[in-house]
Amino acid sequence: MRRAAVGALLPLTLLLAGCSGAGADASSDTARISAAQVTLTPGDNASEVPAQGGVQATVRDGRLTQVTLKDDDGHAVPGTVSANGASWQPTGKLLPETRYTLNAVAVDKDGLQAAKHASFTTFVPKNTFIGFYNPVDKSTVGVGFIVSIRFNRAITEQAAVLQAISVTAKPAVPIAPHWFGAQRLDFRPQKFWTPGTVVTLALNLRHVEGAPGVYGTQQKSITFTVGRSQISTADTDSDTLTVVRDGSTLRTLYISAGGPGHSTYDGTMVISEQDQVTRMNSATVGLGSEYDIPAVPHAMRLTDSGTFVHGVYWRPASVFGSQNTSHGCIGLYDVAGGYSDSTPAGWFFDHSMIGDVVRVVGSDGDQVAPDNGMSGWNMSWADWTKS
Repeated sequence: MRRAAVGALLPLTLLLAGCSGAGADASSDTARISAAQVTLTPGDNASEVPAQGGVQATVRDGRLTQVTLKDDDGHAVPGTVSANGASWQPTGKLLPETRYTLNAVAVDKDGLQAAKHASFTTFVPKNTFIGFYNPVDKSTVGVGFIVSIRFNRAITEQAAVLQAISVTAKPAVPIAPHWFGAQRLDFRPQKFWTPGTVVTLALNLRHVEGAPGVYGTQQKSITFTVGRSQISTADTDSDTLTVVRDGSTLRTLYISAGGPGHSTYDGTMVISEQDQVTRMNSATVGLGSEYDIPAVPHAMRLTDSGTFVHGVYWRPASVFGSQNTSHGCIGLYDVAGGYSDSTPAGWFFDHSMIGDVVRVVGSDGDQVAPDNGMSGWNMSWADWTKS
């Protein structure tokens, strides 16, 4: 196939108009008109032109020598001319909601040129998608934070969407994406973030086709900072929670973890929410009507499935450090109301932030799944970078 643009053009022969000079030969001012007849699809000022199949240039009694299709910013859409030079079609997709200009030049058998021009606008998408992201702009997070984007529609064109999203860090560090199914995309470095790192998530999804006929709408940039390192270890054998900040132990607290039949997940989890008080209802986690507590204090979510570190005021202080009695959460002694910062739960709440790491060891429960909250640290780097 021949490319659309084919070198320099011959001077365009114009039809002369008006009166000739005194004494001139009348036959000398009769211009020759090209026999080539160029047709452009769509016509000038057309609208709602589709992304594919709605644009072409054709010629009768001649061959195309140059065709250009550009948007208002000057970005060209590639295309090819047929072997006989009679038609041209774009090989790239057109963007939605965009104005394009189509110009074509052809020559007839005598080398005389004909030209055609058209401007048109493309369709407004009827189906769109957006990504719900977890970092809050200008926030400070812990070293275990994983950037997670959850799309409201299944993404089948994952390569195109991934190309339109970037996560970068200062100082620079390798950051890799991982797809969990068709609607979730996470980003993390190989190891926990270094304190002080500034991370930027850029979503350039406007006009990106995430699935056939489904286009993105977002154009956003979100920046957050990684704060101090806090990594806490919950040992369900000793019933303790040891809080280590920047390499030094801040405090060891007594806990009550998952009891018989309800073991706490093992592995590395990350605080994703903090609520002064929250309602916990067993029906929402598949445990029927075992409990419904309307105001659980100092609640810090670890998994999407409902694992929390939270305050417990309905059991005596003697339980903590000696018995595992929960339905899988990590309980700390507390008082009702979520206002006290002097209880173990209140202290841990006040000394924690979203993105802080909580590791569970000693549990006979299953290891937490990498897509259950910000638990991707339980996947090896080799497995993480496979997709």
